[in-house]
Amino acid sequence: MQNRVQNLIKSRVSLAPMAGITDYVLRSLVRKYAPDALLTTEMISSEFLAQNVQTEITKLDDTHHPIVYQISGHKPHLMKYSAEYLSQFADMLDINMGCPVNKVVKGQDGAALMRNPSLAADLVKAVKDGTDKPVSVKFRLGYTNDEMNYVEFGQQMQEAGANFITIHGRTRSQFYAGKADWDKIKVLKENIDIPVFANGDITSIDSAIECLEKSNADGIAIGRGILGDPTLIGRIAHYLKTGEKLPEPNIHEKLDMMKIHLDEEIKLRGEHVAIKFFRKFYPYYIAGIRNASKIRSVMVLEENYNKILEYIEYIRKENSELLC
Repeated sequence: MQNRVQNLIKSRVSLAPMAGITDYVLRSLVRKYAPDALLTTEMISSEFLAQNVQTEITKLDDTHHPIVYQISGHKPHLMKYSAEYLSQFADMLDINMGCPVNKVVKGQDGAALMRNPSLAADLVKAVKDGTDKPVSVKFRLGYTNDEMNYVEFGQQMQEAGANFITIHGRTRSQFYAGKADWDKIKVLKENIDIPVFANGDITSIDSAIECLEKSNADGIAIGRGILGDPTLIGRIAHYLKTGEKLPEPNIHEKLDMMKIHLDEEIKLRGEHVAIKFFRKFYPYYIAGIRNASKIRSVMVLEENYNKILEYIEYIRKENSELLC
């Protein structure tokens, strides 16, 4: 099984799962610039799948491989069912044990599982029973600063059958505040035998280099860092292979990407739904431009597609000096 994992890890940089973010469209954009990276879907609730509800989350393109489908839940029988169902799409299945959001944790899912290692181990075994694909686990340093059990937890997940680990260098109580502790990830790496990818605060080639040096991880998983820049994973992977630092996209290139992203969301969801869904992405694509906050405040209220295109062209003209 570990040979199969190694065959899937063709790149030392992967796309981390983000609920409501890493959908079919964004995965496709990242794949355009990172042909070998391991992609991960949004978190998929095992409770939701058990209701046999159709969802666009499972939408897949052949170019998306290698791809990981992430499952959340705390009931072994539902996790096994989810594994059986998702195996038709996935190259690897991941269990979410790190989501810090209140509604997830209150349901005993996500990071709450770090307080219940025996149940977490049962979930790994259940997913393993439901698939012949490799199984990974994503978790944090612990639930609080006083409960940093990430080393013991990682060992228990490995013993339960996990083939791969992604660890976010914060506790649940930190959410996304403070700085990810990459040094602690090194301690985990030294105490388990399966591959470890480090996650948290990787927003550039330089931060990726620093993270790999401090964590000694096998690779890195990038989530929020790709918002507004779908090229980041590809640029980091390129550097790790060649030593060449490709330039960040300028504002005009980002505007082009933003339009492609929006247009593809419209194809997926329909214009009315997609335009509202896309509002969360504007701040990232237009960050750093003149009057960004004012323009953003207008764009997030706009529901007319042609008006949005007018704003894009306005931004392009007003920031012509940034074409470099």
